[in-house]
Amino acid sequence: MNAVVQTANLHKHFGQVRALDGLDLEVRSGEIHGFLGPNGAGKSTTLRVLLGLARATSGSVSVLGFEPWTQAAELHRRLAYVPGDVRLWPNLSGGETIDLLSRLRGGTADGPAYRRRKDRLCRVFDFDPAKKGRAYSKGNRQKVALIAALATEAELYLLDEPTSGLDPLMEEVFRGELLAAVDRGATVLLSSHILSEVEVLCHRVSIIRAGRIVDGGTLESLRHLTRSEVSFAADGLEPEALARLAAVHDLAVDAGRVRFSADSDRIAEVLPALGALGVQGLTIVPPSLEELFLRHYGDASVSAGAPAQPVAEGNHGGRRHLLGARGRS
Repeated sequence: MNAVVQTANLHKHFGQVRALDGLDLEVRSGEIHGFLGPNGAGKSTTLRVLLGLARATSGSVSVLGFEPWTQAAELHRRLAYVPGDVRLWPNLSGGETIDLLSRLRGGTADGPAYRRRKDRLCRVFDFDPAKKGRAYSKGNRQKVALIAALATEAELYLLDEPTSGLDPLMEEVFRGELLAAVDRGATVLLSSHILSEVEVLCHRVSIIRAGRIVDGGTLESLRHLTRSEVSFAADGLEPEALARLAAVHDLAVDAGRVRFSADSDRIAEVLPALGALGVQGLTIVPPSLEELFLRHYGDASVSAGAPAQPVAEGNHGGRRHLLGARGRS
C-alpha cells in the first residue's frame, strides 16, 4: 500500500523540551490507523505538524504527498480534521458553521451533493443545525466538527479524540460513518484515549512514548508478542502437567477454576494437553489493547510514583480509557 502519511526521524523541540524525538510514523492508504499514548507523549504535537500548524525542528514529513508547513493550503483541500475540544463562533448557527468550514477548506457549501450529505449527517447524529453555537453542549459542539468533516468526503481524516463528549449511541453512529468513509477510499489517523474504540475500528496501531514510536503493527501481530489468558473448571482435575509446558506461565487454581497465561503464538502447543485432561468450561481470552499498552507504560508510571495501572477501567459504558483522558498531549 502507498503511504498517505509518513514521517522519518521527526523532531519538534520547544526550547529544551523534545515533544517529538525521532518519530517514524506510516499511515497506509485505505486504513484506519490508531495513534495511542497518554498525555504528553506527543500525539497532538504530531497532528499539529501533520496539519502544517507547527513546523518540525528536523526530519521529514509527507501528508498526501505534500509538505505540510509549505503546502498547507493545498493539503487542507484534501483532508479533514476533528479536534477533541471544539470551540464554535457563538453567533453562528451550527449549520452556518458547518458550511463555513466547508468553504474554508476550498469546498462548496452550495452544491446538491454536499447538501444531501450534510442533511443526512445532521439527521443520523440527531443534530439541530439551527441553534446558535453558544447554545450547544460539548457533545453537540463535537457533532458540528464531525458533520463538517464527514460532509466533505476528504481523502484523509485526522481525528484527535473525535468522540469526546458523545454518548454511546452517537459513538456507534460515528463508527458507522467512519467505516463508510473508509469504504469510499478514505484514510484515517485516529488518536484516541478509548482503547476499546481503537480495538474495534483500527487496522493498525502505533504506540507513542516520549515523542517516538515504541511499538506498532496490526493488532493481531502485536498480540502474538504477549500472552493469552486461559481458564477452565478445576472439577478434581490435576493440571500440574501443564506447568511443565514452556508456553504456560503463572498456573494457579482460583475460585474453582484453573487459570494460567500462555504465549499467544504457542496456544496450539497447549491445546492437546487440555484435550488430554478433558477440561470443561474452557475459555481463552486474547490479550487486549490495554495489555499491549501496559507493556510500554506500566513500568514508567510505577517508577514515577504514579499508580501501577496507567490504563483505568471506569464507568464509561464499558470503554477503556488511558489515564488523563480529559487532557491534551
